[in-house]
Amino acid sequence: MVTDVTGLHEEFDGERLPPGQRLTERFPVLSKSGTPSWDRESWRFEAWGAVDEELTLDFEAFTDLPSETQRQDFHCVTGWSKFDCEFTGVPFRALADRVGVDDDAAHVMFHALDGYTTDLPLAECTRDEVLFVYEYEGDPLPADHGGPLRVVTPQKYAYKGAKWVSGVEFLTDPERGYWEKRGYSDTANPWNEERYS
Repeated sequence: MVTDVTGLHEEFDGERLPPGQRLTERFPVLSKSGTPSWDRESWRFEAWGAVDEELTLDFEAFTDLPSETQRQDFHCVTGWSKFDCEFTGVPFRALADRVGVDDDAAHVMFHALDGYTTDLPLAECTRDEVLFVYEYEGDPLPADHGGPLRVVTPQKYAYKGAKWVSGVEFLTDPERGYWEKRGYSDTANPWNEERYS
């Protein structure tokens, strides 16, 4: 079953195509420094910080977590949007339930294989639409789009959805991630065009 969340824009009182965006049929590839290599046997996902139980999972164990498939829109801060992307993965909520999030946890820092980081408030991460994705359109997520695992955050510009995710750190205070340190918006709301701070 595919859950359609492409009506998300209505929550933000905006059109489906946010202001300043152009629609594309392609799925452009952008990253800070190219596609990192990874090995299925040695890859591990870690969750730590303000949690009851720190967690380390190999790829098979991660993909055994509860999963769902959603149809989402994808908005890049550089000005393009792609509609109707079909992503399959683990809802952030399922991971949070597994580790048990401390009451004082307020933010999440996503960590990636290439050293990329990005921070979101915990409340943004636990939305139904935020997934750890390992399949795109029914196939394994391509490496150049963040495979084996990326985060999708359709309520934000896509730099808030880290590619090549290797772990999440639950924080009690906000920290700035890679692009946020370089002047990009902490809030990243496409319907308000929150591209830069």
